Amino acid sequence: MKLRITYIFILLLALTLNADAQRKKGGAKKPAKTSVKKAVKKEKGKKQPAKKGKQAVAPKTKVVVKDTADLKSATIEIVQSYKPEVKQAVKPELHADLPPVDTSLVAMNYDVPPQSLYYSYNALPLRPLALGKDTMTDKLVNYLKLGGGNLSTILLDAGITALKGYNYYSVLNIRHLSQAGSLKYQKSSLTGVDADAYIKGDNLLWHAGLGVQYNRFYLYGYDHNVLNYTSDQTGRTLWGANVTIDAKNRNEDKALSYHPSVNLRTYYLNTVTGFDASEYNIIAKLPFTYTVDTSLKLGIALNGAFSKMENSLANSNKPNNYVQIAPTIDFKKGVFATRIGLTPTLGAMNTFYVLPDMNVSFRLIRKSQMLFSLGWDGRLRQNTFEQLSTINPYMTVAKGVAQTHTDEVYGSLQTNVGRHITVSGRVSWWQYGNMPLFINDTATDKKLLNVVYDKVNAVSLQGGLRYTVGQTLSVGGSIIFTTYDADMNRYAWHEPSLRLNADLSVRPIPQLLVTGYLTVMDGMYALDNGNRSIKLPIVFDMGAGAEYSFVPRLSAFAQVNNIFNNQYERWYGYRAYGFNIFGGVRLKF
Repeated sequence: MKLRITYIFILLLALTLNADAQRKKGGAKKPAKTSVKKAVKKEKGKKQPAKKGKQAVAPKTKVVVKDTADLKSATIEIVQSYKPEVKQAVKPELHADLPPVDTSLVAMNYDVPPQSLYYSYNALPLRPLALGKDTMTDKLVNYLKLGGGNLSTILLDAGITALKGYNYYSVLNIRHLSQAGSLKYQKSSLTGVDADAYIKGDNLLWHAGLGVQYNRFYLYGYDHNVLNYTSDQTGRTLWGANVTIDAKNRNEDKALSYHPSVNLRTYYLNTVTGFDASEYNIIAKLPFTYTVDTSLKLGIALNGAFSKMENSLANSNKPNNYVQIAPTIDFKKGVFATRIGLTPTLGAMNTFYVLPDMNVSFRLIRKSQMLFSLGWDGRLRQNTFEQLSTINPYMTVAKGVAQTHTDEVYGSLQTNVGRHITVSGRVSWWQYGNMPLFINDTATDKKLLNVVYDKVNAVSLQGGLRYTVGQTLSVGGSIIFTTYDADMNRYAWHEPSLRLNADLSVRPIPQLLVTGYLTVMDGMYALDNGNRSIKLPIVFDMGAGAEYSFVPRLSAFAQVNNIFNNQYERWYGYRAYGFNIFGGVRLKF
C-alpha cells in the first residue's frame, strides 16, 4: 500500500515538472481541468460494516485527469485505510431474588357423599352416679420373720406400725438372734426392742423413742485344754435402756430451723463373779440454723454430755463429761461450696479442745458430677463403757476413762461414670489422742481384753465403686488401707490395716431377691505371753442369701454365712463360729 502511494506521488511530481516546462515553452495557457470521482459511494452519515468473516477493505478514491492539448488523460487512485470498531456492551449486574409469587389458584373439587347415621339404642338419661368402691389396698408395712438353722440358730425379727392416725404414727421393732458354736461356751444371745412415736403439730414434729437391749456373751477365749471354767464364771450380761425426746420444725421454708434433743441412757454389766458396772449418760443437743439466702447459711449448736460410771473394781465415780459450742458458716455459690466452723470444747479433767469443722468443695467442671473436697475435721469421743463394749464385748471393766480427740485432714473425690457407676476416693491423715486399743490380759488366762490408750498417727487410703441398675441390680464395695504409728505400743493392737467390704443385690424376677457379701480384714496384731507380738490370721468371710415371695403376704428366705468355714479370730482367742446356714419365713400384714 505504501509503495503504491509512493508511485502516485512520484507520478504527480513528474507531471507537475512537465507542465511547468510546457508553460515556459508555449507561454501562458489555461490550466487543464481535473475531475475527481469517488469509486466507492458511501451513505451519508453511515459507515459500511465489514463483511462477516472477512477482513475490512479500505474504500478507494479515483482521481481522473482529462485530456488537454498538452497533457494526456490519466487516472489516479487514492486508497484510504479504514478499521471498523464494535461498541462495547454494558455488563449486566446479577442480584439474588425470590421467584415471583404464584397467584394462580388451583381448582380443587370435593365430593362428599351424604352420610346417614342410624342408632340402634336410645341415649341414657343424665343422672348422678354413686361413688365406686376404692380398689386401692394398703401397703403391707408390718412383718414377722422367723428362722432357724445349724449352730442352734434362732432368729426373730418383727416390725409393726399398726398404731397410727391422722396426726400421729408409731414404729415398733423386736429382734432376737442366738447362736452356739462348736467350742465350749462359744455362744451368744442378742435381744432388743425399739419403739418410736411421732406426733405432728402445727409447726413441730415431736418424736419420742424408747430402746431396750439385753445381750448375753460368754468368755470362751482361753486355753480349754489347761483351764476348766463353768458357764457362770464365763458368762456376762450387758443390758441397757435409753429414752429420746426431740422436736423439729416442720416448715422447711422458714429461715430459722432448729432440732433440740435429749437422750438419757443407762447401761449395766452383770456377772455372777461380781465384776459388775453401771453407767449413766445424758446427751443434750440444741442446734439452730438460719438461712440468709440460697447461698449463705449460719448455724450454732450447744452440745453437752454428762456421764458417770461405777464399777465393783474401783468402787468410785468416774465422770466423763464435755460441753461445747459449735458455730458454723455454710456458703455455696455455683460450683463452689465451703463450711467454716470451730468448736470450743471443755472435756473431762477440764481439758480444753478447739475442734475444727472446715471443708471446701467444688466441681471440677460446671454441671459435671465430679466433686472434689478438702477438709479438716476434729471430733471428741467419750469412750463410755457402752461405746467400747459394743465394739468389743469381751473387754474388761474400764479402770480409767480417757476421751479420744481425733483430727482428720482429708481430700476426697466423687464422680459418676455414665448413669450406673459411681466412684469415690479419699486420702486422710489422722491423729488420735488417747486412741483405745485392746490387748489380751496375759497376766491371767487371756480371756479378757484390757483397754489401753495411746497417741496414734495414721494415714489411710480408701476407695469405693458401685454399679446400679434401678431396682434390678446393685453391686459394689469399698477398700480401706491404713498405716498406724503408735507412740508407746509396737502396734495398734487389733486394728486392721486392710478392710475390704463388698455386697451384691440382684432381682432376676420380681418375686426373687438374691444377696451376697464379702468381708476381708488383714494386718491385725495381738499381744501374747512373754510380751510377744503375733499377727492374727486374715479374716475372710463370704455369705449369700435369697428370698422368694410366693404371695404378697408370704415369702421364704435362706441365709449362708462363712461359706468357706474360715476359722479366723477378730479378737485374739475368740474363734469365729464357722459355717452357718439358716432359713425361715416372712409374713407380711
